[in-house]
Amino acid sequence: MTVAVPELRAPRTRLIRRHPVSAVLAGGFLLLIVIMAVFAPLLAPHSPTATSLTDALLPPGSPDHLLGTDSTGRDILSRLMYGARLSLLGPLGVVLLATVAGVAVGLAAARGPGWADLLLTRAMDIVFAFPGLLLAMLVVAVFGPGLLAPMCALAIAYTPFVGRVVRSLALQEAARPYVDSYSVMGFGRLFVTVRHILPNLVPVLAAQAALAFGYALVDLATLSFLGLGVRPPQSDWGSMISQAQPAILQGQPWSAIIPGITVLLTVVAVNILGEHLGSSVARAGERS
Repeated sequence: MTVAVPELRAPRTRLIRRHPVSAVLAGGFLLLIVIMAVFAPLLAPHSPTATSLTDALLPPGSPDHLLGTDSTGRDILSRLMYGARLSLLGPLGVVLLATVAGVAVGLAAARGPGWADLLLTRAMDIVFAFPGLLLAMLVVAVFGPGLLAPMCALAIAYTPFVGRVVRSLALQEAARPYVDSYSVMGFGRLFVTVRHILPNLVPVLAAQAALAFGYALVDLATLSFLGLGVRPPQSDWGSMISQAQPAILQGQPWSAIIPGITVLLTVVAVNILGEHLGSSVARAGERS
């Protein structure tokens, strides 16, 4: 007589499908920014590098320049669209690198031997105590300004944030009965970790990544504002604010206010989506 053994499955976290107005508006705004960045060559009304001293410092609402021009006559709307590419690409690279490294470190600490947990935890504490922006400045001082060096430095600084979360959640997940069941059935620790524990961490990691994206955007914009980020002829929103300082002294600040507001709204929209995703994960966890 054969007894059917039910297949063991790790519990999967399901997000509650709720769409408050704030999350919908935030998502719509971010979608608009992404479309502007991807299709900038098609949507931009002017070249982002074309100068015209006769059209310098035109106010917003001008016939040929919807958002006005800067002190050299460059169209602000076109520069916003092209600048969105590096402004979004940099934080995305930081989040991807920090997430991959943080997941590897966190899982190794949670599922590895005790000495590995102690060593990796202490290493994360050391990196965590070092300000990310200061680390990026030191890296730029060694390798020079640009996008790659600050991006890698911030990824290293953000790795402990992800690693701590992954380690804590992996320890909680490893205490569930299904993990012991798979071990009794002969499955290796690496297989159970990658095949079953890691997928259950994805929703929380997504919420964490959304929040980290906003911080990375602000940090990279700050570095560009200080002249430590992207260099001309490339530009992002932070460098646009920096280059608009002479116009501010002339009493015509819109060339700095517009990219500043764009950074602010983008960070707020990302944080709203991150908070919504995090709260959805928490509610799903309470029901599971």
